[in-house]
Amino acid sequence: MLHSFLLTLYHVFLPISLPVIGGMLLKKFKNWDTRPLSAFSLYILSPALIFDTLLHAEITWTDVWGTLWFSILNLLALWLLAALLSRMFRLEASEKAGLTLVSTFTNCVNYGLPLVLLAFGQLGLDKASVYVIGQIIIVNTLGIFFAARSEFSGKQAALSVFRMPSIYAAVIAIILRTFDLHLPEAVDGGVSMIAAGYAPVVLAILGAQMLRPRGTSEPWPANVRRAFWTGIAMRLAAAPLLSYAILKALQVEGTLFSVLLILSSMPTAVNAVILAEQFNASPQFVSRCILWTTIASMAILPFMIVAVS
Repeated sequence: MLHSFLLTLYHVFLPISLPVIGGMLLKKFKNWDTRPLSAFSLYILSPALIFDTLLHAEITWTDVWGTLWFSILNLLALWLLAALLSRMFRLEASEKAGLTLVSTFTNCVNYGLPLVLLAFGQLGLDKASVYVIGQIIIVNTLGIFFAARSEFSGKQAALSVFRMPSIYAAVIAIILRTFDLHLPEAVDGGVSMIAAGYAPVVLAILGAQMLRPRGTSEPWPANVRRAFWTGIAMRLAAAPLLSYAILKALQVEGTLFSVLLILSSMPTAVNAVILAEQFNASPQFVSRCILWTTIASMAILPFMIVAVS
């Protein structure tokens, strides 16, 4: 297990840390305003990533329905638990939206896919692709809805989903695959190039968000502290336990069980902070949950991988 732990640090955390450190340095020394780049990521990079992934990923129908049902039930369970705890702790709308993002969306792309490949090989990666593509779509549709609830009514938040290009990118990609249509080579290469910029950009934004803006060194209000600790507990403890129970109830077994359990137990997704920033869903609280769940996962996930292997 020690060998696998060290390999994970080298192959996953070292590459991820470089753009994060770059974003932190820009924030510290240049007081970087990340909102324009967050908008670029949300409206350009993310749709390109969804389109490129759906168009080119080798998706089979093996285990698709099990993955689909697990994704839906797990999302609903975490959503309901976040809503219950938000009401219990009397969180404000922005903290409630942030807690939902922290609880429901995991870093299964930038962190999860390399880890799955390392732990379970190509078979695990093939099974993970179905879950990951679903999560990319969910984050960019329901994720926007969750984040927008901090500022808008339920109807307005629902409408905001359909103002985002990501959902249309997914629909177009599915249509092209269904009818076996292909983009011109130059256009396809351009979309892939844009999609490739997604990970470093969102990681740099995450790094910047990990630092408090200048002049805001005062302690967090009590409700933000409650939201933070609730989010940490949800992502590190409640999410793995709920995922395990749902997978057992669905009678998912073998490599698919291991892969889905690990991916659903990953730290909070880095693009949660982009949605939180765009819709004022307590982005500093969200970014710190991303930071600490990521750090804690370095110790927790190796034990989980050994347990399910």
